[in-house]
Amino acid sequence: MRYVSTRGNPEQKRFCDILLEGLAPDGGLYLPVSYPQIDANRLQVLRSVYAEQGYAQLAFEILTLYIDDIPHNDLRALCQKTYTREVFGSAAITPLRALEPGVFVLALSNGPTLAFKDLAMQLLGHLFEYELARRGEALNILGATSGDTGSAAEYAMRGKKGVQVFMTSPHGRMSPFQQAQMFSLPEPNIHNIAIQGVFDDCQDIVKAVSADQSFKRRYRIGTVNSINWARLLAQVVYYFAGYFQATSAPQQRVSFTVPSGNFGNVCAGHVARCMGLPIAKLVVATNENDVLDVFFKTGVYKLRTSEQTFETSSPSMDISKASNFERFVFDLFQGDAPRVKQLFQDELGHSGWFDIGQDPVFSQAQGRFGFYSGRSTHADRLRTIQDTHKRFAQIIDTHTADGLKVAREHLQSHEPMLVLETALPIKFADTIIEALGHPPPCPAALADLSQRPQRVTMLPADVAQVKAFIEQHCSDAA
Repeated sequence: MRYVSTRGNPEQKRFCDILLEGLAPDGGLYLPVSYPQIDANRLQVLRSVYAEQGYAQLAFEILTLYIDDIPHNDLRALCQKTYTREVFGSAAITPLRALEPGVFVLALSNGPTLAFKDLAMQLLGHLFEYELARRGEALNILGATSGDTGSAAEYAMRGKKGVQVFMTSPHGRMSPFQQAQMFSLPEPNIHNIAIQGVFDDCQDIVKAVSADQSFKRRYRIGTVNSINWARLLAQVVYYFAGYFQATSAPQQRVSFTVPSGNFGNVCAGHVARCMGLPIAKLVVATNENDVLDVFFKTGVYKLRTSEQTFETSSPSMDISKASNFERFVFDLFQGDAPRVKQLFQDELGHSGWFDIGQDPVFSQAQGRFGFYSGRSTHADRLRTIQDTHKRFAQIIDTHTADGLKVAREHLQSHEPMLVLETALPIKFADTIIEALGHPPPCPAALADLSQRPQRVTMLPADVAQVKAFIEQHCSDAA
């Protein structure tokens, strides 16, 4: 298996190289040369694997289609080490629970940081440690988070040999619980940087540092954001697991609704669909920062400035620059890297928007790839949380509420709709209290989280200052 950049860099690379590299040298994102295909017979085999051997073995079967530079026995051991009842709370790892007929919630938030990001980050931590030990190297991980990526990455990398983590986050834009999860970690290899700006500023800094090839090589910079293909690949697995739990008949179709800001979670569903998983619709649910919803309805992709990006009660989706969206556009234009480079580097980079609404390929977003979208507001979130609690005695978080609201706009009577859970509601307790009048339950192990000492450095949205901070603190990983 070889991987190429969405912007046309001619060099093809193997999995373990792009695992440690993150962003491609030309600023593009890596994708496999082609998606492995799973036919109806193979899908039934995978169904049996999941039923009889569990999530870890299913993960191995899917990952091994993309990873041929880690011995199979080692990769299987890494999957078995990652996906355990002890880490994720149940043997199912991602259990499916029913709401009304035909509507399900895929529980993805039972990992260490109570968010879906754990499912990929826990594996990524083991992959990094394995490959760095094999090479005798160290890595400085630079990341950006709007809330859940940061804590999931830090909990996965805490204490890992040869790894330092530098995590940027938008100052004051995360929930108190999310902030406390990150800033309270005492491990010396974890460095939190609060940026005076919004998430897009943090993400721009990560991309700018990654684009400086000299600095990147000198300080061994890697990424854990979903621009890293390995993280997105790990997320593909739970689409298969959800599908097998929701269906019994061969080739029965299902749909997924995915709360989305950076497009990584739903992009994993896109990959699963391209592999042959029988997905009817992939519904993108946004909050008030609805850049993606506007695109899927009009073909216009227009970024927002920091000042135009709303601060909402589903803060992990307060994003206007969806990094993984470039991967989908690459597939939409059938691998036309020069066109992708023109759109994302030239048009988006200079004017802040592009319009492909009149291009014949735009219709394929729905027809060929099954993408639909919808928008949810604060009032919608409150109503959905209240309704879910009243009718089903379940409390959902604000992002999952966005997903459930939009999912109901796209239901088909003959197809199960799976809403991907984003996090446990305790991470957004203020809005739950506003909706229900009382806080959601908190795991006993995190009851004292807000009282724990916190470690964080405040910096302006300035690439040079972030580079200087990395230079100052990365010596232990060298």
